[in-house]
Amino acid sequence: MKRPASTSYRRSKSRPLLRWALVLLVVAGLALYGHYRRQLNRYARRTWATLISSHLTGREKTPLLDGYSVHGIDVSAYQGRIDWSEVATHNVKFAFIKASEGVTLRDSRFRRNWEAARKAGVYRGAYHYFQPNYDGTAQANLFTRTVPLQPGDLPPVLDVEHAEFHDVAYMRRNVATWLRLVERHYGVRPILYSNYSFYKRHLAGHFDKYPLWLAHYEVAQPSLPREKWIIWQHSDEAYIPGIRGTVDFNVFQGNFETLLAMRIPPKSSGAPN
Repeated sequence: MKRPASTSYRRSKSRPLLRWALVLLVVAGLALYGHYRRQLNRYARRTWATLISSHLTGREKTPLLDGYSVHGIDVSAYQGRIDWSEVATHNVKFAFIKASEGVTLRDSRFRRNWEAARKAGVYRGAYHYFQPNYDGTAQANLFTRTVPLQPGDLPPVLDVEHAEFHDVAYMRRNVATWLRLVERHYGVRPILYSNYSFYKRHLAGHFDKYPLWLAHYEVAQPSLPREKWIIWQHSDEAYIPGIRGTVDFNVFQGNFETLLAMRIPPKSSGAPN
């Protein structure tokens, strides 16, 4: 009869296999971390921000991005009550404020943010969050009924980034409709906002006559050439005194005078000189 192998022999034989398995796991983990490092770091930061949110004071401050002189934010009801006077003292020159979404939703804090930003001396603009499966005319009408743009305000913005849609051609037609109708209503060309991956996949080459506001995070510079965009949203997890919690941070490509030149001009009186 064959004698069974001893326990010590079996253990010694299995140890090299365990060591190699651990090595492979470590290597695989490092490879995955290297590939998804930016996303993992981002998720970790956002998780941490959520955990400490109840302890925030509204005085936290993210350093301004080097290399740019004109900085701004964009806000919605998500930011809650904003102390615009405080925000304005921290080199925030412009703000885009959510006004509407889809065909029925008006942002609950739009009116108070709209008036308070102006009183604080922050140059203001308004944006509409585009729902790609809804009619572009109805979405444009909701925005124009909601937003009383005046001379001195920044151009209207269409935020196109919602990835759940049925037909890309239908989505583009409705985007084009919104942009055309809103331009006709206010007499100024709207700005198109999107994130880098969505823009490259679905919008690039179709709306080049409209100024582009590009969201692109975790990069030193946007991957699109500088002549393609005018505003860069470089973070959606910044802190500005006057806002309790995170806010989107943007830079304008140009100096302050160039930003002012983008504003809606005064209406002509039509009177002869």
